[in-house]
Amino acid sequence: MVWFLGFGMAGLALLVLSLVFDGLLEGLFDAFDGLVSLPVVAGFVSMLGFGGAIVLGTTGLGAGAATVAGTVAGVGAGWLTWKASRALMRDQTDATPRGSDLVGASGAVVTAIPPGGYGEVLLRRAGQPVKLAARSSVPVERGAEVWVEAALSATSVEVRPVQC
Repeated sequence: MVWFLGFGMAGLALLVLSLVFDGLLEGLFDAFDGLVSLPVVAGFVSMLGFGGAIVLGTTGLGAGAATVAGTVAGVGAGWLTWKASRALMRDQTDATPRGSDLVGASGAVVTAIPPGGYGEVLLRRAGQPVKLAARSSVPVERGAEVWVEAALSATSVEVRPVQC
């Protein structure tokens, strides 16, 4: 029983090490496509140990049957860990919005834009309202609808009023 509990605790220690040394085994065994990684090995070893200890402690079966049961549980835990890590690694997010994505967007003037100066406009970036500094070649009153002609910086744009 002590050996099985030792394997279980060693697997948990490997799991902690996998958080610190992320990707260590993946670089050494690149041909296995993540199958030999610290989280997978940790899942296998800990389930081998704890599964064997449970079978040995709750049944009258010997160490051989406990080892087989622990190995089956370890293979299952390792496989689930491998599948979960592959799914998480493939998870793709949308591209990060850039200032140039605002060109052509419409918005409303929040603070009037004086000639040659800056005002503020409310635009939508990635579905979220964002207030930016705005410059225009002509004066634009508060509440007017504008189109973005250029992104001057991450926080300012060049706009022109919408002509009806």
